[in-house]
This record gives sequence, C-alpha cells and structure tokens, in this order.
Amino acid sequence: MLYHAFDMQKNWLAGASALATAGAQVMQHPANPLGYFSGSPMFASALEVFAHASAPRGKPGFELYETVVDGETVRVTEAIEARKPFGQLKHFKHKGSSKGTGAAPKLLIVAPMSGHYATLLRGTVERMLPGHDVWITDWRDARNVPLEAGKFDLDDYVDYLISWLEHIGPGAHMLAVCQPSVPSLAAAAVMAANKNKCRPRTLTMMGGPIDTRKAPTAVNEHAMTRPHAWFQENVIATVPAYYPGAGRRVYPGFLQLAGFMSMNLGNHMMSHWEMFKHLVDGDGEGADKTKEFYDEYRAVCDMTSEFYLQTVDVVFQRHLLPKGEMTHRGQPVDVGVIEDIAILAIEGERDDISGIGQTKAALTIAKSLPADQKKYLMVKGVGHYGIFNGRKWREEIAPVVEKWIRAHGG
Repeated sequence: MLYHAFDMQKNWLAGASALATAGAQVMQHPANPLGYFSGSPMFASALEVFAHASAPRGKPGFELYETVVDGETVRVTEAIEARKPFGQLKHFKHKGSSKGTGAAPKLLIVAPMSGHYATLLRGTVERMLPGHDVWITDWRDARNVPLEAGKFDLDDYVDYLISWLEHIGPGAHMLAVCQPSVPSLAAAAVMAANKNKCRPRTLTMMGGPIDTRKAPTAVNEHAMTRPHAWFQENVIATVPAYYPGAGRRVYPGFLQLAGFMSMNLGNHMMSHWEMFKHLVDGDGEGADKTKEFYDEYRAVCDMTSEFYLQTVDVVFQRHLLPKGEMTHRGQPVDVGVIEDIAILAIEGERDDISGIGQTKAALTIAKSLPADQKKYLMVKGVGHYGIFNGRKWREEIAPVVEKWIRAHGG
C-alpha cells in the first residue's frame, strides 16, 4: 500500500505541476494585462517554484558530449560495454581514451546504489574525462527488473565489480563514491587474495562508510538505534503490478530521498526561497542552477530489499568489514592481504553522512600495504556532495586523485 499511496500522490502532484506551469506562463505572457500588476511577478514565481518542486522525474542522461584534451576539444560518446540484470558498464569514449590504446589511465568510477542514479556523479565524470579513460557503473532501478532476473545483494554487488574490472582489463584504477566504498574495498581484497591480474592498481574512496563506528552521523545513528526487523517491517515495499519488476521487494527511492531531505530540511527550504527570489528579480540563470541540482537530486530509483537490508546489517549495524568478519560467497574478506593496490581515502570536514575517520579506517585495516601506497586527504569546508562535485572537487580534490593514479601506474 505504501508504494500505491506514493504513486497516487505523485500522479496528483504531476497534474498540479502542469497546471502551475501553465499558470506561470499565462502570468508571464506579454499579452496578459494582469502580468503588469505589482504582485504578478511574485505570483508567477511562486507557481514556477511549486511546479518545479512537484514535477515527476525520470532517469537523467549524462549529456557529456565533448571534453578538452591537451587544448583540443574532442567528441565524447557513451557506449554500454557490458550488461547485467541490475546494472550496466558504461564507457565514455573520446580521442586518446579508447580501450587498448594505453593513452590514458583506465578509471572505473563506482556510483552509489543508494537511491540516486549514476548521473549524480556527472560532475565527477566530467572532471576526470580529459586525462582518463572513464568507465562507470550504471545501476538499474530495481522496480524495472523483472522477478525472473533473480535477487541482487551485497555479494552480487562485489561480483559485478570484479566482472567489470575483468572486462576493462589489467591496469585499471577504481574510484568509489560514498556507499560503494565497502563493496569496492571488498572486491579489491577478494581479487588480491586470488591474485587476479585485473585487480585495480589504485582504489580511491571518497566519503565512504568503511567503519561507521568512527564519528557516527545521524544516518549511522538511525541504523544503529533500530533493530534489523524494524527496517524489514517499515521501509520495505512491494513493487506494484504496473511496473516491470512487479512483486519485487524493494527499498523505494522516494523513502531514501525523504530521509535525506529531512536531514537538511532548513537548507532545502532556503534553496527554494533563493530560487523564488531569483525568479522575482528576473535572474533566470541563478534560478536555473538550483533547478539543475534538484532535477538530479530528486531523480531517485529503488534498491532491492536484500541489498538494502544486508548493507544495513553488515555495514551499519555489525561493522563486519573493519572487524575482519565480512564474508563473500562464504569466504572471508581479508583487507589485510592487499599488498599492491594503492589506497587513497578522502573525507570532507562537513560531511554529515559519512563522518570523519570512517573512510580513513581503510588505511588502518589494510595492514600489509606499504606506507607509501596509502594516502589520506581531509578537505576543509566540504560537505558530502562537495567531495565529488563542485568547485572544490574540480580544483582541490581531483588533482590529488589524478596525481595518485599517475604515481601508481596510471
């Protein structure tokens, strides 16, 4: 019933959004005499803000069509290199980065499976494109995966990463943003233990929950203060019959979004207030920046219940990876066997999702890794999303990542 109720509300709001858009357009039309009254711009702006906030959103596109390599503007094309039921491996091809040329370091960016699409990392991809052969994990919305495709859990996530690294071939580097830091480190450990020739040369983890016992945030406290059964009973829903994944048990993306929005409700309200003022002042460019962010932020997808519940249990409640107790397909995941995968841990001073020290913990549990193959970067004044997007990412963080990759075989 939860999913049906949300869809009913979404459909109602979609209609209200369309009416508000039409109303704003009428009020702003030069031929409408009412548009010249003093309160009309405010009324039209309010309608436009409401219309944008309530509009339905699908999966966004990356829309990265070109980049600059050595001062030359070159074309970028997207190619799906490998497909699996719950995700695909996307490759951004451009001159000097094609597979097999060796002209640029191969970089697999691991996008979070946490309610948002991989396009949330558009800025990450865009910044790394000029100097790297970039690939990304493009996860599917679980509500669109038919039941006959089977399940998807944390073990499957690790298997996908290993398979895709093998597809890319030896010498690749891996960059994990937030949630996938745990399965990425686990995949690296499994590949290291098996002497897999396609194990990554470097693993960069940014704002990842490796050990959530360190500086626990509100997200961590939420997971720790409720029994596992609470999550099963209160946040898992069944996909309705009108979706391809009908009958699948999922953690809906709209619940994840609601949780993140409520954590910083004041900031989100201020953002929309600023958008309103930009529109009243006729500053369309300023308003568009806010719209672009929320177009991406509100585009959400579902996770399989087994992946979500296993992540809550393994990562946030029992902390199995840092305790050396995590397993993959029944075999121990020992980060201590990693000897030649250089690890870079990056954290933001103001990260309210992954606290300071949670990602850095990876450097401690990688006991066999030489000191010169470990690095920690704490970025002052940066919140969670600023680690992988925005000015500080482009100007301060990305150069460190690039230097780390090139220093270790990139």
